[in-house]
Order: sequence, then C-alpha cells, then structure tokens
Amino acid sequence: MAQQTPVSVEAVDGYIAAAFETDDPSSIAKALGEVARTRNMSKLAKDVGMNRSALYRALSGDGNPEFATILKVVRALGLKLMPVERESDAA
Repeated sequence: MAQQTPVSVEAVDGYIAAAFETDDPSSIAKALGEVARTRNMSKLAKDVGMNRSALYRALSGDGNPEFATILKVVRALGLKLMPVERESDAA
C-alpha cells in the first residue's frame, strides 16, 4: 500500500475554504472527497456511518450528498462549519 503524504492543517483549511467560496455544492463535496482521500477513507466512512464506496460516490463531485452527510464528513475531518456574515458586494 502506498504511503500518503501528510497534508498540513493550514492547507486543508485553505482548500476547503476556497471550495466553500465557490458556493457550488459539487465543488464543496469534491474538495471534501479529495481531502478525505488523503486520510484513511475506510475509517472516515466508519466515523460517518457509511460504507466506503457510498462515501466515495457522495464526495465525487457528481454525487448529491445530504447536508447531514457533509456535516458528518466535516466533523470527521476535524473541521467545523461556522456561519460568517458575507461581505457586501457593493463597494
């Protein structure tokens, strides 16, 4: 089995934050999936309460995961979602 390169917390935070900035659900799911693949996907699937193949599909970018699944994945990755007031588009 190939050894995975550790990814820094800052890199993960920045990558996930950038995905959320797109406001595109498939981009967010795909980014979470890419981060999940740098971790132990089998353990993550167990923590989320899904089988591994279903989790891969949900986080493929083509899947349509439930919001509860996204929250569980975020939590299992050691992250949390926090509402932040959007900056005004008017300058």
